[in-house]
Amino acid sequence: MSAQAHVPSLLSRTGAVSVLTLAAVGGTILAPGATPEAEAATLATQAMKVAASKKGSPYQWGASGPRRFDCSGLTLYSFKKAGGKKLPRTAQQQYNNSRHIGSSQRRTGDLVFFHYGNSVYHVGIYAGNGKIWHSPKTGAKVRLEKIWSRSVWYGRVR
Repeated sequence: MSAQAHVPSLLSRTGAVSVLTLAAVGGTILAPGATPEAEAATLATQAMKVAASKKGSPYQWGASGPRRFDCSGLTLYSFKKAGGKKLPRTAQQQYNNSRHIGSSQRRTGDLVFFHYGNSVYHVGIYAGNGKIWHSPKTGAKVRLEKIWSRSVWYGRVR
């Protein structure tokens, strides 16, 4: 989400001078009094950028970076690097510890969980436009890919 999209809500909270200062530095610094939801959105966006920076890193089962990743290792690494947020190790544990949201509520940086029945087997970071950053499988590399299944749930890191 761009800094401009936040201007009306920030304007009412921080005043024009703070908004202009915020816009001038690229919208990455939160104004005093920003809501926890806004802070979480910034963390999630930064985590997605960290995941994107790992494009081309090889998959390795059980790996959580900085050079090799499995799916949940990439999400764990990305959130930790983005703001020190510690996620559980497995995709299922990450799902269990996220705030579950509907697809209409998803936004950049939310977690996308692939499931079979009640079991989560894969996780990626939502990048917008129906795409995720993820570390797919043995022999593959971290990449941006279109969500390929309808059997997905969405979670927001708390």
